[in-house]
Amino acid sequence: MKKEMTRSIRINGERLWRRIMAMAEVGATEKGGSNRQALTDEDREGRDMFVSWCNDAGLDVRIDQMGNIFAWRHGSDPMQTPVLASSHLDTQPTGGRFDGVYGVLAALEVMETLNEHGIETIAPLVLASWTNEEGARFVPAMMGSGVFAGVFDLKEAWASEDRSGTSLYDELERIGYLGDRPAEAFPIRAALEVHIEQGPILESKARQVGIVTGVQGLRWYDITLSGDECHAGPTPMKQRRDPFMVLGPVLEFCYAMAEEFSPSARVTFGDIKVVPGARNTVPGEVTLSVDLRHHDAGILDLMDARLREYVEKLCGAAGINGMVEEVWHMPVTRFDQGCIEAVRSATKQLGYPCIDMVSGAGHDSLYIAKVAPASMIFVPCENGLSHNEAENVSLADLEAGCNVLLHAMLHIAGS
Repeated sequence: MKKEMTRSIRINGERLWRRIMAMAEVGATEKGGSNRQALTDEDREGRDMFVSWCNDAGLDVRIDQMGNIFAWRHGSDPMQTPVLASSHLDTQPTGGRFDGVYGVLAALEVMETLNEHGIETIAPLVLASWTNEEGARFVPAMMGSGVFAGVFDLKEAWASEDRSGTSLYDELERIGYLGDRPAEAFPIRAALEVHIEQGPILESKARQVGIVTGVQGLRWYDITLSGDECHAGPTPMKQRRDPFMVLGPVLEFCYAMAEEFSPSARVTFGDIKVVPGARNTVPGEVTLSVDLRHHDAGILDLMDARLREYVEKLCGAAGINGMVEEVWHMPVTRFDQGCIEAVRSATKQLGYPCIDMVSGAGHDSLYIAKVAPASMIFVPCENGLSHNEAENVSLADLEAGCNVLLHAMLHIAGS
């Protein structure tokens, strides 16, 4: 097919929408969202539906030892390395209808569109749906892609347990998705992922496509402040070793640091634990979870050093024991310039208003970028809501992102 003809093709937005809505019915929640946590019965039903669609499209479906699903569309040159498009089907307990699912079904729509137009790419195309991206049931998040990329050990991932003590391995086996193919990276020419932004930037700037140049770094901490338990009534304020006395200044310091390095810095306090947790007892220990993020690795290092120094100094002066423990980190990731340019070229060709941006959230592409050239495509979501049952995206924006994925993949794979 001539190049001019391939430039004019577009995906079938109505078919894409119907499939997203059909998937949303699996584990549907009362408020219009979805609950298909990894390896539950609902996840199995969603996987089965997706695999049936892949089989109907004539794709070669393969499943690895992490339950990652791959669907191959062969190219004209079997010696060429494939172009990958991927995301995930699992959701948060009160998740939306589009997070992850859009990327998987958009990749399937790309392949069906090529089938309908009789277009054979030179390099093969591969669609992947990764296991346990959300990390809502099994920890850590992005587990399937992490094992694939060699970040996590397969057996350690298999041993991960949910809150009931059920292992990931047992659940893979139970739902029939414990594949026999090695869960390890194979050669990939380029890897792309289309996803809803999960934030408000595209909508606020009236842009339809985000050209994602990388993922911001993240560090998770537990800050433990320890004093002495004592009775709330008889013990004078000045004679207490109350960890709450230093908690407020820690919060203020972190917020001030985020303001100093704005607009890119982020700080979040998502959880707090108090021991013993009794109304009339001054606590002996308070543990605060802290999430720090920035797209510049140097600034993130500086924020880390300042936080540790401040807690040590503050607690020393107050007579409180303070400990800052890093429990997880996600490094700053720069995506491949060639993949970024393929997305940019496709967006320009299609005429969609766009901006370059850095992802504020972690995605499977973060780990895939360790083993293959990678980039991402964002589309806006209503009011920036995600991980929320009210998550919503317009059909026009879904079509735009999928069309960019189509033409970026064609550009890289050749036709």
